[in-house]
Amino acid sequence: MSDQRTGTVLVVDDDPTNRLLLRRGLEREGLNVETAGDGVEALDRLASPGIDLVLLDLLMPRLDGHEVLARMRADARLRHVPVIVVSGADETAEAVRCIELGAEDFLPKPFDPVLLRARIGAGLSRKWLRDVEQDYLEQVGQVLRAAGEVEAGTFTPSTLDGVAARDDALGGLARTFQTMAREVRAREQRLEQQVGALRIEIDQARAARRVAEITETDYFADLQRKAASLRGGGAGTESP
Repeated sequence: MSDQRTGTVLVVDDDPTNRLLLRRGLEREGLNVETAGDGVEALDRLASPGIDLVLLDLLMPRLDGHEVLARMRADARLRHVPVIVVSGADETAEAVRCIELGAEDFLPKPFDPVLLRARIGAGLSRKWLRDVEQDYLEQVGQVLRAAGEVEAGTFTPSTLDGVAARDDALGGLARTFQTMAREVRAREQRLEQQVGALRIEIDQARAARRVAEITETDYFADLQRKAASLRGGGAGTESP
């Protein structure tokens, strides 16, 4: 996730001179810049993550800016990427149409470079804030899932390592879950050891009881007398 001062801008324009001038100007501002010559190239690049803002021309071959806007708006992953339309069509109706299609801003050509930088900076800041919010909500979801896993006894503390690294209340809650889960597991292990030791004692007691039950019977006592008699008789017998 880029911060609000930097980011990667995709410049989409079929005029190579415009692309070059925009690229050089934005790179001087410390931005990363990628370019596309038409809407097809733009959508191909947007298929991979990493673009924080799009500067979009309208009149282009193969796929124009209106269609790019429409397809981005239809894509859940792309509809929140800010788009600034930079077009030679200086008409209010055109600007309204682009805004309705999802563009964040509209600048007619020739544009004021200072105004363009301000609009790009504002767009990147809003994108950064939304990314921060989205990241926070995803991590809240992780903590909520962890709460259910703790109840079910299936929670693994390491799954919250990323959230626990935060220095805010959410991070503190994640660390509490981790500590609680580790303490519960330690108690379970101690209980398992105690139960194992108790089972050994019970098995030993059962074995002793069974031996006692056998040795205390009349039958066993009779066997003992017969064995003693045989031992006594054998001791007084000489070999021929």
